[in-house]
Amino acid sequence: MKRIRYSKYTGNLVDELEMESLLEALSDFLLDSGFRSPFSRFQEMGGDQTLDNLREAMRQTLEYGDLFDEAMQQRIDQMAGDGEIEDLIEQLIERMEQENFVTFDRSQPAAAGDQQSGQISSGRGQASEETRARFQVTDKGLDFLGYKTLRDLLGSLGKASFGRHDTRELATGVELSGGSRLYEFGDTLNLDATATLGSALAREGLSLPLNLEYADLHVHQSEYQSSCATVVMLDCSHSMILYGEDRFTPAKRVAMALSHLVRTQYPGDTLSLVLFHDSAEELPLSQLARAQVGPYYTNTREGLRLSQRILARQRKDMKQIVMITDGKPSALTLPDGRIYKSAFGLDPLVVHETLEEVARCKRSGIMINTFMLASDPGLVQFVQRVTAMCKGKAYFTTPETLGQYLLMDFLSRKIKTIH
Repeated sequence: MKRIRYSKYTGNLVDELEMESLLEALSDFLLDSGFRSPFSRFQEMGGDQTLDNLREAMRQTLEYGDLFDEAMQQRIDQMAGDGEIEDLIEQLIERMEQENFVTFDRSQPAAAGDQQSGQISSGRGQASEETRARFQVTDKGLDFLGYKTLRDLLGSLGKASFGRHDTRELATGVELSGGSRLYEFGDTLNLDATATLGSALAREGLSLPLNLEYADLHVHQSEYQSSCATVVMLDCSHSMILYGEDRFTPAKRVAMALSHLVRTQYPGDTLSLVLFHDSAEELPLSQLARAQVGPYYTNTREGLRLSQRILARQRKDMKQIVMITDGKPSALTLPDGRIYKSAFGLDPLVVHETLEEVARCKRSGIMINTFMLASDPGLVQFVQRVTAMCKGKAYFTTPETLGQYLLMDFLSRKIKTIH
């Protein structure tokens, strides 16, 4: 008689590992902003998104021991001892690509500048074309990282309802939240049958056929919900990674979380991103993960001018600028295109022209909410002037609490200034 012997199923470690957990553990590497933290596992890679660096980051993540339970970590350690960790890493990278978390460009090697910043040679001589292949985080990967950040932020806020942008106005709609009123031309024809028939019966009495007139029509009321166009002005001047603190990466995470919130909960809203430094440029949200700190100065005026042009294209009830910065205005674009720079103190010319741009925002009905990551006395005074001019809000916060303040402001829409 033929016998069948069964062995214990040990499973495939590649399939058992949660790709989302691995992506989250790699987020500091994937969202690197150029800050060389001595406490980061990935500091020597310089944020260079090469395939070789991805392998090294994944190796450190797997061997660090804080991602998996004890049993799985033992299996990983055993594979490392048996020299099989390289095969595991290659299979995980292939799975990340198959599940569309990252894409690879193996056709072109890294640029010469990339070889100087973050290229890992490990004593193997000049890097091959394969090891210098580039990778990019996909929209799916960015959306997941934004979701994780948003979930963490909302968890720290306690109970929070996504809701919609509520106002004090009433409108006619499908969702009932108020009484009924007489129909007016242009209203959504969501008839209150009881009130309409009651009005006709009060005039005509109990007789058939019942004559309905225009004045009998009543419609249900619902809370009016407005749409909002938001521009996030993100300071990427060099000061955002100076003074022993990374302020740019937390700001990037918050912008990604805000993008996920707007896309999933406020489909009528729009969100744009403007980076400002010596100058300013609009950046697609899909490119946010790859953004790093730029030139040294802070051209706040140019960022406001670009934000106004973006908001002018939006036909929304509310328009606002969310400005995240840690420094005073220190640069100005002159009429001939040259950049005027002033590194010391609050330059009167730069401050005057920047406040003139704030006044233009006010005249256009644009609110400016400022999130400051510094608290210099002169800077506080400047922010207070901006807040008073445009009737916005100022939050003096830290990289650790930035997300909480920004999410609370966006969700609650309370009229208050926090100093």
